Amino acid sequence: MSVKRSLLLLVDDESSILQTMRRLFEEEGYEVATAGGSAEALEYLQDNGNIDVLITDLNMEAEDIGLEVARAAQRLRPKPAVVICTGYANLSNSRSALDMGVDYLALKPVEPTELIGAVKRLVLRRSHARDRV
Repeated sequence: MSVKRSLLLLVDDESSILQTMRRLFEEEGYEVATAGGSAEALEYLQDNGNIDVLITDLNMEAEDIGLEVARAAQRLRPKPAVVICTGYANLSNSRSALDMGVDYLALKPVEPTELIGAVKRLVLRRSHARDRV
């Protein structure tokens, strides 16, 4: 019997960040898909909606566009855990993220061990919630 690896979708318009995060999560045993911006992420979510965790940058080709990616992910069933990373948090976008039920808001520069730990907790919580249904 094989164990299903959790699928993460990483979204960032900076390719170096995207590839570094991909490598980090693959080393932790996750299956990783990437999108280089919001349009690519929205297309991926529409075509391949079964992800366990979305990790998206907040500001890419437009300010706060990561919130749109997060909203699209939250419409999926089952709903993935949603993590937003940003170096430009302010009261307005932080409140919007929390009001929409984002699971974790990470401030850049993100400490890799902190982010990996948060994702592990979110995947575990999601798996326990699914087991209770």
